[in-house]
Amino acid sequence: MNTGLMARYGHRLPLTDATPRLTLGEGSTPLVPAPRLSAMTGCEVFLKLEGSNPTGSFKDRGMFLAVAKAMEAGARSIVCASTGNTSASAAAYAARAGLACYVLIPDGAVALGKLAQAMIQGARVFQIAGNFDRALTLVKELGERRKIAIVNSINPFRIEGQKTIAFEVIDALGDAPDLHFLPVGNAGNITAHWRGYREAHAAGEATRLPRMMGFQAEGASPIVRGAKVERPETVATAIRIGDPASWKGALEARDGSGGHIGAVSDEAILAAWRTLASGEGIFCEPASAAGVAGLLALHAEGRVEPGQRIVCTLTGHGLKDPDLAIRHSPAPTRIEASYDALDQALEAS
Repeated sequence: MNTGLMARYGHRLPLTDATPRLTLGEGSTPLVPAPRLSAMTGCEVFLKLEGSNPTGSFKDRGMFLAVAKAMEAGARSIVCASTGNTSASAAAYAARAGLACYVLIPDGAVALGKLAQAMIQGARVFQIAGNFDRALTLVKELGERRKIAIVNSINPFRIEGQKTIAFEVIDALGDAPDLHFLPVGNAGNITAHWRGYREAHAAGEATRLPRMMGFQAEGASPIVRGAKVERPETVATAIRIGDPASWKGALEARDGSGGHIGAVSDEAILAAWRTLASGEGIFCEPASAAGVAGLLALHAEGRVEPGQRIVCTLTGHGLKDPDLAIRHSPAPTRIEASYDALDQALEAS
């Protein structure tokens, strides 16, 4: 039975006796070998399946702690800006805790599989005429003017919870990997990964530190460009962010680890997404594949040394964005309900 991250890593988290032991059984997600990617790159590649968290994404790792600490501080409601996954996670933990939840989403840029979760779990959703960065600005203003706890990744407890992914990787592998690839949107995840690895290394639980390899979508790549992107565009809606809240943390992770933050095209993201699905049997949301697309791009350029141990974080489940999967897949073949028709269809396929 998964008793959650407070039970497993409470000694590494900022808990007090007054912190509610809030959990939906987050964490303990699978780390699975990726034989196809390993063969393609000549490395030992593993996939960290964060879509196995309660609401289907890595956001639960930080949300349980952010909401618990908000309760500890006396908050009766929480708020977030979201491209989808944060809203689903916030709504779930707010429902569990008995808090009101308010969500601001950008106009026309949220996958319905994510929005449906927030709505059914009782969140009050406001769709603004603007992008994610504008939504986050409004959330910050709301947090200043009213006693509503902000649970975006600007909340330091989110990063504290998310760092546990590094602990789990080390527990599973016996040490840190050589390289860790992941998508970069608001950049809290790469910031948290790096914090967790550094803490584990300082505690003697890992003999080395990995190089952190983050990848943005080309149309939403402010860190790569070195400037805000006013109108970010990418098919990977979870990382469609033009002004990351944890920009500084991402640069610290890159520079401190000797790693890299790059950009990949939507075409490369979708190609990696399909490779994961048809080659590894892993159905993730498109943004999750950005790190894998980065791995394949660097390998093609001869920048990934063979024989290394590599972990790729897949941040969310594919059912978060089923419409995109349907659009990029062949339609079902309609046949008569007879064996002869089925036999002929099999011969023709």
